[in-house]
Amino acid sequence: MPWLESTAFALLVPAGCAYEPVEKLGVAALTCEMAQRGAGQRDSRQFLADLENLGADTSASVSIAHTSVGGAMPAESLPQVLSIFADLVQRPHLPEDQLEDARLGCLQEVKAIEDDLAQRTMQQVRLAHYAEPWGRSSQGTEATVSGLAIADVRNHFQSLYSPRDAILSVAGKIDCPMLRDDVKRCFADWPAGPGALLKGAPPSRKYRHIDANSSQTHIGIAIDAVPYSHADYFQIRGAVGVLSDGMSSRLFTEVREKRGLVYTVHAMCHSLRDRGAILAYAAATAERAQEALDVMLAELMGLYNGITADEIDRLKGRIKRALIIQQESSPSRAGSIALDWYYLNRVRTMTELSEIIDRLSADSINAYLAANRPRQCTVTTVGRDELKVPQ
Repeated sequence: MPWLESTAFALLVPAGCAYEPVEKLGVAALTCEMAQRGAGQRDSRQFLADLENLGADTSASVSIAHTSVGGAMPAESLPQVLSIFADLVQRPHLPEDQLEDARLGCLQEVKAIEDDLAQRTMQQVRLAHYAEPWGRSSQGTEATVSGLAIADVRNHFQSLYSPRDAILSVAGKIDCPMLRDDVKRCFADWPAGPGALLKGAPPSRKYRHIDANSSQTHIGIAIDAVPYSHADYFQIRGAVGVLSDGMSSRLFTEVREKRGLVYTVHAMCHSLRDRGAILAYAAATAERAQEALDVMLAELMGLYNGITADEIDRLKGRIKRALIIQQESSPSRAGSIALDWYYLNRVRTMTELSEIIDRLSADSINAYLAANRPRQCTVTTVGRDELKVPQ
């Protein structure tokens, strides 16, 4: 992206929460927090000060599959910033005297999710639909995080922070030969670990209600769909866009505008590497929650009866505008490159994506929908009263 004066990177290490022992949930997030408390020759204070002096705006997070670090900075700062993060993933201090401070931060995240009933609902519906370990959330539980020791953190790091299946993506103003030299200098000596195998449990996919003292009932729904790596992904993405993208979408029109059942309602495509789902959410008053659920299910199932040419034409314009905006952002592009490599083992260009969107039509989407009608859905509600879910 030579028109920019900035550069961004994303480094994905295969140390996500799916690899945690069930009795150690939250150890990936705690390790991620501890790794930022000094690395290489820098203590915690110097680590942060050097990044700030280099103009780097950085972040770190844990997903199902990865622990991810990254950031944006002036292009000339990239070599030094890469060197700092090379220390983080290879030579963190993991100081025992800072474990309790890091734990407190992680426990705050756990409690924040408990208080955020919308997030809690969607976490639980993902867990019911995907099952262990793919449906996990990265925060863990208060009990498991409270029981973690420094040995658990160090074991997680030593076992999983490895270049095996790690991904580094860079976007922005780049001198490619120099970048290759910098990456070799920073990462060539990183020893590859053995990797880890995952064993999954079968999903329950039953209706689950979680009692909560709330004036609202939060509704989460999941339906099977293809993952991002599937050739038909953009067919279902187009259909879900008709369902939920924008104020002219079906869910917004039927659930909120016509009936006034909710303030917030939306659906999205959610993808893991080898499986995917349509996830939908809404929150309604306890008195109107049953009607909201009934209308949402009717719209979700009715989607498989087909869409119109006008609906997909409006959606294609919105998707293309989003792609143009993404092309102007080096952090967004670096993130999408990394995920493309993870899901596809290659990188889609903006031109390729634009051509895929152009080829979408009502006929192609309707053919996919007709051939892939869902057999069942997973529903989770959080609130005062249980609802009735058709079997």
